[in-house]
This record gives sequence, C-alpha cells and structure tokens, in this order.
Amino acid sequence: MIEVIYILWLRQLKHYWRSKARLLGSLGQPLLFLVTFGFGFGPMYTRASGGANYLDFLAPGIVSMSILFTAVFSGLEVIWDRQFGFLKETMVAPISRTEIMIGKTFGGATIAMIQGLIVLSLTYLMGFRIPNLASLAVGLVFMFLIAIFFTGLGLAIASKMKDMQGFQLIMNFLIMPIFFLSGALFPLENLPQAIYFVSRIDPLTYGVDGLRGAIAGVSVFGIYNDLAIIGLLSVLVCLIGAFMFSKIEA
Repeated sequence: MIEVIYILWLRQLKHYWRSKARLLGSLGQPLLFLVTFGFGFGPMYTRASGGANYLDFLAPGIVSMSILFTAVFSGLEVIWDRQFGFLKETMVAPISRTEIMIGKTFGGATIAMIQGLIVLSLTYLMGFRIPNLASLAVGLVFMFLIAIFFTGLGLAIASKMKDMQGFQLIMNFLIMPIFFLSGALFPLENLPQAIYFVSRIDPLTYGVDGLRGAIAGVSVFGIYNDLAIIGLLSVLVCLIGAFMFSKIEA
C-alpha cells in the first residue's frame, strides 16, 4: 500500500517539477496581491489599527491563497488522466481506489505546500518575519491541513466530472468566494452580520486564522480551535473523497 501511494505521490511531483511554466505562473497572482494590497492598503490599515503592520496581517492570507488555488486544481490531474487513458490503466491495476485517492491527495497537497513555502519566502523578502522556529512549525501544520482539505475537495469534485473546462468553471465559482470571505485580506471583526456568518462557515477561515495566529501572533478564534476545526474538516473531506473516488468510472 505504501509503495503504491509513494509512486502516485512521486508521479505528481515529477509532473509538477517538469512544468516550469506552471511553477512560475502560479506565483504571479500571490505576488500581485502582495504588492498591490500590501502597498496599496497598508497605510490605511496602519492608520485604522493604530500602527499595526498590514504585511504581518496579509502575508498568512496570501500564503493560504497560494495553497488553496494550487490544491483545488489538483483535481485537473484526474480529468487529464481520464482523457488520456492513464486513469483506466490505474483502475484495472491490482490496487484499491482508496490507495489511488490517498496517493493523489498527498501528491497534490505536497505541491500546494511547496507553492506555499515559496510564497512564504517571498513575504520574507518583503519584510515579513516569523517570530521563531516553533511558530514556523505550527504554521507548517496549518499549511499542510489547508493543502490536504482543498486537495481532497478538488479530487472529490473531479471524480464526478469529465469536462476540464466545466471543472475549472466550478472551481472558480467556489474558490473565489472561499478566498475572499476567509479573512485573508481583511479583519473579520466588525463585519455585517450576514457576511460574518458566511465567513464562519468558510473552511479556509480557520486555516487562515490558525496560520496567522501561528506565524503572526494574531488569531480571532484561537489556534487550538482553528486546529481542531480544520483538522476535522480535512479528515471528513478525505473520507468523502475516498468514497466518491471508489465510485468513479474511468
């Protein structure tokens, strides 16, 4: 079982590493948000908050955004494999579909983690600082859970789709509200009640809040609460994804 998972994990990493355009292109949007929001809204945030640095608030949100976008689009690998016949060959092999799901989930999550670490390094160049190694370790746990949750979500949805364009439309329809309502770009305090309610049921909210609490020392709901919620949601979405993947037709 471990060997099968490892091979599928390694295949996704090799595919990612060979696609240099994908690696570089996926950094464009996080950089754009960092520069435009960091320098554009930074002075206003500093005045409104009484001197707080907006980059310290923004950096965890942009790292989460990078992980989110990379993770959910891991589902494209399933549709791509289905169109070119690789998925059918995998399905008829003497391995369980759960093993395939786990391998693809870990592969997609690892790629999303790499993207997140690259963006985190870029925030360091812009002046963001993590207090200590312990904070970084806790932050890596939250990054991993965000990656697992949204990779599992992307794979679960892709398992029921055969159209690549349709998958991209659905993902864009889902992930943009998930991102903007997560508190990645603005504080959740003092929001209208309806927006605050939607933010509270957004899974990414707890990933962003936990990551921000770990590496920037600012948390609304508490790091332990965030960890418990995003951890449980990650397990739940993986179980649902494994069930849906077991019903897939190549």
